[in-house]
Amino acid sequence: MFEQFQKQLVLNYLLGSVIAVFGVGSVFIFHTLQLAAVEILLLVTVMIVSVAIMLAAELALFKKHIRPLKKFFQSDLPNETDFKKAFTVAHRFPILTVQRILGPHLFGLSIPASILYAILIYNGWIHFEYYYIALAWAGAILIAVMHALIEFFLTYRASLILANHIYARAKREQDVELFLETNQLISYKVKLLISSLFTAVFPVLLFIVALQIRTVESNNYSLENYWSWALVIVLVILGISITTGILLYRNIQEPIDQLRGRFEEVGKGNFETLDKSYSDEFAHLVSGFNSMVIGIKERDNRNDQLINSFFSVFAATLDARDPYTAGHSSRVANYAVRIARKADFPEKQEDLLKKSALLHDIGKIGIRDHILLKESRLTEEEFEQIKQHPVIGTKILEQVDLPEEWTPILPGVQYHHERYDGKGYPEGLKGNDIPTFGRLLAVADAFDAMTSDRPYLKGMDYERALNIIKEGRGTQFDPYFANLFLEIMKEETKNR
Repeated sequence: MFEQFQKQLVLNYLLGSVIAVFGVGSVFIFHTLQLAAVEILLLVTVMIVSVAIMLAAELALFKKHIRPLKKFFQSDLPNETDFKKAFTVAHRFPILTVQRILGPHLFGLSIPASILYAILIYNGWIHFEYYYIALAWAGAILIAVMHALIEFFLTYRASLILANHIYARAKREQDVELFLETNQLISYKVKLLISSLFTAVFPVLLFIVALQIRTVESNNYSLENYWSWALVIVLVILGISITTGILLYRNIQEPIDQLRGRFEEVGKGNFETLDKSYSDEFAHLVSGFNSMVIGIKERDNRNDQLINSFFSVFAATLDARDPYTAGHSSRVANYAVRIARKADFPEKQEDLLKKSALLHDIGKIGIRDHILLKESRLTEEEFEQIKQHPVIGTKILEQVDLPEEWTPILPGVQYHHERYDGKGYPEGLKGNDIPTFGRLLAVADAFDAMTSDRPYLKGMDYERALNIIKEGRGTQFDPYFANLFLEIMKEETKNR
């Protein structure tokens, strides 16, 4: 990652230099000035010497700026302080780049060039006036500012990628969430102001400087020559303005696209926070977005806890109606969840199954007490009424207008007494025509019913009940879920 960052900085520098120094500077020098071949050779020589001095000065400052990041990435076990320092330096690199361009880049080139040009003028080797050096300084400052602006936006993108990498590492390795202090943020207000002013003022100032030189250079200046020269200048200025506008647009558009994408994910129910890796006003937007997501998560967690408590309390209330089956719904839910986990149900399906199990006997609310609480065996007519409780339960839940995501709990309530061979109730469904929740709950419900005491019948021991489950595979019970339950109980017995 660090090597990629350095390579990107070099590419940015080359691109900025080509556009600013060689693209704009050379066009204005060699297209505006009327030079003899010897003068061109001397100018090129001076530029080569000055560029060498400039590069040496720039390289020294660049090494100083990059040193903290280099030290961080070479460290095998960086601590929390190292992460914070590297994160801050990564974000500050666009500003450091501007300092480098407006410092050693500008002065390392301009000061040696000014001295050498003054010597050449003094000795009569080039026929310039001394105030050309002042005009050259004006042009150099304008071009350096443009170069700095271009590199700022190019480096900003590379710095953001590096900062994201450091942020993710800090969270993964140190469990630390990095952030920038307010005074370290690079304001979009400042970026927009400088970019707008530069885009508006730079072409005019550069045109004035070029026109001044061109006017002085030629006394017999034809209109045709003027417009051929002016066209080149205008095209260069137009290219600069478009480039600056595109860089500024990209700098703003990318974080907006990222935020928009995350809002779309929130709409789909994916509540992931954003990395706090921006160094401008978007850092505040990201913090606000993350606070919103965390708030939604906390609210959903509280709602889930309340809903789960409601289901548990409701199930306990139902079971309390019959003291002999107290805890039945909770035990069935426990068995059902264990089967679901063994079957690798998704977490959401597992939760719905648990809710369905807790409410599977809700229809018994509609059964009269003298039948439900009868301490002797039920008559055939009474048993027919008991067999209606799955349908009654489903009707009750349909009337409370369940949220759409909860409707899958209904089949478990309605079909947990269906048999795999089609001899169950209330509809006599067979095999895989019985919904999944119904087939699974049939195993859990039957086992708990067999092992629970009744007024007229003592509950079976586990071994006998498990044998009945085993013998009922393919007839009363779905063989897949029955086998999973038998495996679970065998492992439980072995562990015990």
